[in-house]
Amino acid sequence: MAMYPKDAGFAAIEEIRSAAIRNLPHDVADFLETGAGTESTLRANREAFGRWVIRPRPMSGVSAPDTSTTLLGIPLSVPILTAPFGGDAMFGADGHLAVARANACCGTASIVPEAGTFSFGEVRAAAPAAARIAQVHPLDSFDAVVKRIRAAGYDALCVTVDCPLPGFRVRNRVNRFTPDAAVFEGNAVGDGTPSVREAFAGLASGAASCWGWDQLAEATARQDLPWIAKGILTAEAAETALAAGAAAVYVSNHGGRQVDPAPASLDALPAIARAVAGRAPVLLDSGVRSGADVLLALALGADAVVIGRLAAYGLAAAGETGVRRTIELLTEELRTLMILSGLPDIASITPATVREKP
Repeated sequence: MAMYPKDAGFAAIEEIRSAAIRNLPHDVADFLETGAGTESTLRANREAFGRWVIRPRPMSGVSAPDTSTTLLGIPLSVPILTAPFGGDAMFGADGHLAVARANACCGTASIVPEAGTFSFGEVRAAAPAAARIAQVHPLDSFDAVVKRIRAAGYDALCVTVDCPLPGFRVRNRVNRFTPDAAVFEGNAVGDGTPSVREAFAGLASGAASCWGWDQLAEATARQDLPWIAKGILTAEAAETALAAGAAAVYVSNHGGRQVDPAPASLDALPAIARAVAGRAPVLLDSGVRSGADVLLALALGADAVVIGRLAAYGLAAAGETGVRRTIELLTEELRTLMILSGLPDIASITPATVREKP
């Protein structure tokens, strides 16, 4: 992997992505950028943002917008979190340790992956102010994993409900991509029965048992942590998640990496936000590439936006510095657009802030 530039003062997100692609081996770059199937969902995620425009409001008097908010009691200086992307050491030696430290510097938060290179405890120790939410899969190792999450001091769980097995990712197959399993096994220590390592190997191979909502509701009810349902794309699924006890709904198509074709996350968001109707926070990922995208998502019903590929680009481009700069650029653009749109704070961002292109 190439050395990071001495000056990581990137001026734009695209510079960060370009540096990341230069630094990564071809097959790892493809792993990061690929989608499932024909990648129609991957494309749809970006196309969905292109169907909306922001309605400027000149002479509003807004000059110093407040971008702060909270999520499940976690304070955020800006409504941006980083996603629980696994295999993180492929993109930078410090992986989610660096991501969490960058989030701490920016006043934001990490969703720390179960399939990461470093354990929940290691990431939490690296940046306790940012490592606040831990991802877990609905597998037979659930109780053992959550026991360690609670012991590490996390505030909430993020349960990935759309990944009983990996999607059919053609580019990875063509590349015969077989990453070292160790980069995914920071939490696979096998301290429960059945072993965490065995359960996760079953997920990777598609041999894991597939849970239903009732089983997930029973498992989460045994814990004392609020949980986020990640992978929701319909209003019906959102209602079911809330009925199962979810404290937040996370609209996501896994960055186009699972079902193809599937609805774009942004297209699915308004109906889900209407169904949730303020009963729980709504998060969104998939296709976010700019501060303008963050504003559009907030206007269409998200309470916070989660970045996966952008955070991985930052990590590959310049480690912790690259992730921090990514968040800074998103925040700077969001603040600029809030000023130009006359939005004094995050609560002021509503559906009236945007309109669909004719």
